Amino acid sequence: MKRTLFLPLAIFVVLCGAFLGQILRMTRGEMPNDIPTVMIDRDAPAFDLPSPVADRPGADIAALKGKVVLVNFFASWCVPCRSEHRLLSTLSDKVELVGLVYRDSPEATRRYLEQLGNPYGAIGMVEADSRTAIDFGLTGVPESYLIDRQGHIRYAWKRPFTAEEIAGKLLPLVKELSR
Repeated sequence: MKRTLFLPLAIFVVLCGAFLGQILRMTRGEMPNDIPTVMIDRDAPAFDLPSPVADRPGADIAALKGKVVLVNFFASWCVPCRSEHRLLSTLSDKVELVGLVYRDSPEATRRYLEQLGNPYGAIGMVEADSRTAIDFGLTGVPESYLIDRQGHIRYAWKRPFTAEEIAGKLLPLVKELSR
């Protein structure tokens, strides 16, 4: 009988230990949900997508050749995208930003960009069948891909940017690729 009373407590302690271990790994910068991409050092997938807004061109990978480009998948319904958006707004003078709208309506996208501002030099609506997202290996939004001047993917972020990642990883890579 004492064993059956102890079992729920033991299970609780083990679960608390597992959750605490995950939290500690995340505070050290280890992201347990990071999914590696096979796209690094490969050609960026081809895309030519229409713009949902009148004041920006659509997103065309061919027009970006010769530039260092940050392709950012986002959606108006994505809560982490909203927090990342203010950080992206600080990058428009440092790297060519291309926004790819994932599974969203043009109207919702326009409202989102009117509320938060539009940092993107070009913006495109991902197809209804999500072909471009599939070609990139998109696992969710927000996700971003840094593409070099030759059109190769050099880095992928499969989560929202933080100020630390932008300063410590993204901007040094942009500077290196811009030489």
